[in-house]
Amino acid sequence: MRRNKNAKIIATLGPASDDRATIQALFEAGADVFRLNFSHGVHEDHRRRLELIRQVEQHSGRPIGVLLDLQGPKLRIGTFADGPVMLKEGASFRLDLNAATPGNGARVSLPHPEIFAALEAGTNLLLDDGKIRLRVTDFGPDFADTVVVAGGALSNRKGVNVPDVVLPLSAMTDKDRADLDYGLKLGVDWVALSFVQRPEDIVEVKAIVAGRAGIVAKLEKPAAITHLEAIVAETDAVMVARGDLGVEMPAEQVPSIQRQIVRACRRAGKPVIVATQMLESMIGSPVPTRAEASDVATAIYEGVDAVMLSAESASGRFPLEAVRMMSSIISHTESDPSYRDGIDASRTEPLAVAADAIGHALREVTRLLQAAATVAYTSSGYSAIRTSRERPRAPIIGMTPRLATARRLALVWGVHAVLCHDVADVPEMSELACRTTLREGFGKVGETIVISAGMPFGTSGTTNLLRIAQIH
Repeated sequence: MRRNKNAKIIATLGPASDDRATIQALFEAGADVFRLNFSHGVHEDHRRRLELIRQVEQHSGRPIGVLLDLQGPKLRIGTFADGPVMLKEGASFRLDLNAATPGNGARVSLPHPEIFAALEAGTNLLLDDGKIRLRVTDFGPDFADTVVVAGGALSNRKGVNVPDVVLPLSAMTDKDRADLDYGLKLGVDWVALSFVQRPEDIVEVKAIVAGRAGIVAKLEKPAAITHLEAIVAETDAVMVARGDLGVEMPAEQVPSIQRQIVRACRRAGKPVIVATQMLESMIGSPVPTRAEASDVATAIYEGVDAVMLSAESASGRFPLEAVRMMSSIISHTESDPSYRDGIDASRTEPLAVAADAIGHALREVTRLLQAAATVAYTSSGYSAIRTSRERPRAPIIGMTPRLATARRLALVWGVHAVLCHDVADVPEMSELACRTTLREGFGKVGETIVISAGMPFGTSGTTNLLRIAQIH
């Protein structure tokens, strides 16, 4: 099944997309990767959904990626004795560790000593997705006195965001560790890590994953933007998680930060995903707003690897329509002549390493010879990802003898992953590349393809070979 788009679609599964027929329809409509959101549901739900994805994969003969999204730390206030309270601007309000006593209009518990340990005078605390803003005036190891900057109704267990400081918290909770262990045993392809604040958070999860899946750093906190280059260098891919990012930072800054993250990933050659509220109105409507369609198109013009649907496909009324619409927007945007102009203009200079030299040369040879396809023969996926970094004009066929690699490449811009056997030498590789290009419908007899690979074959990260071949 050949897609008519380069950017990929991640569709979240949930109650609205819980059966084989729907998952099959979502895949056929354009979904390349399915997200299992471990913030909701139980392990059995996710196991069953993953089994259905693998059934669809076997039926279609195309590798499908599965993304496990970890919940991460959830910071919440306690409960109130008499229901919601109204906080008025200018009023005083205390947060403390006294979880045994229900809250009132003057105080409520905040059972997170890590927050109090990180506070400074003037720190802002955001409650209920930023609807309520408090400013710290005094604090200790077990309390914080605040003044209400933006008030409103506050009810039980609302979330707390602390945008101004780095919290002394691991990005992984005990629940996340159990979920990660379970997901790795199931065989997920990507793991999305929430609450990333610093590169050390990525190091921690990489040690546990140990190469069994790719790591996606979800950037949703200001501290992560401060350490952006180091985080991008450490992780395998990045997600622009605009939900919490839009809570912790002024809304008007989110578009420029999205652009900053995308550019950093494009420079590094790391896959980048834009997520949250992309087609939000399609949760209840069969068509998006014009602004939403423009939002998706903007991400595609920037050259992102993937865009993601959350509630639209997981719990909305029109999951299939949402995937079809997103696929249509991507295809239409990529067919705009100005799209290629923007992609070429935003391309960054390659690094002085063999893989980037091969990728740069492949891009130029493909353009000069008007090649029908580029073929990246890869064991780990490295050759295909470095080829994708160059955003060549011809489709990228990622040929790999490893099913896990083929599934992981389902996330990467422009890559059509194909499972193949191990090759022994360059002539066999060239012959297999020509046959595969012909069989998959990317080229015709007599057309040229450009092949990249690493030698010796089967060794990860050794892209050092460029070959031109003619389909016969």
